[in-house]
Amino acid sequence: MSPNVDTRPTVLIVEDEPDVADAHALKLRDRYETRVAYGGKEALEQFGDDIDAVLLDRRMPGLHGDEVLERIRDRGFDGPVIMTTAVDPDLNILEMDFDDYLCKPILSDTLATTLEQHIESRNVADPQLEEFFRIVSKLDVLESKLSASELERSDEYQSLKHRAEELGSELDDSVNDFGELVSTYQDINRGSTS
Repeated sequence: MSPNVDTRPTVLIVEDEPDVADAHALKLRDRYETRVAYGGKEALEQFGDDIDAVLLDRRMPGLHGDEVLERIRDRGFDGPVIMTTAVDPDLNILEMDFDDYLCKPILSDTLATTLEQHIESRNVADPQLEEFFRIVSKLDVLESKLSASELERSDEYQSLKHRAEELGSELDDSVNDFGELVSTYQDINRGSTS
């Protein structure tokens, strides 16, 4: 990914509801350079090396957000992808290569904080820290939406939970202020506000 010439990171907002997309862009414009795509096909057309992060609606007509995610990852994009969706998560999200999952409606502070945290963790350039936060976001959203018995029956969930604990222990020993980073991260409301 080429560095962005603007000092602010560029965020591609992909949302099939124009009012929602434009509202996100308006809320984020003070901190980020924003671009808006009103669907999956348009997102792929606008996607380029100057994109630093993507807010991606999961349920869109035509080209689904899951497919857009897969295609931008196939193009080599390794920046943060935050799924923004009204779709309640299921265990299938454990396989998806996104960085965070926010359920609609999303408060503007939550959106900005989530983006900031993921962009900042990329600036630290610690792959273990990035992996930890990707895993924790999936675990958090699943724990807020699924029953404990459903989660207990999933070997993949249990494996990821164990990996998060393992990474957390290693990072606690090696990253300054790790506890504070985790606390800030856990303050993000990934579930619906309704």
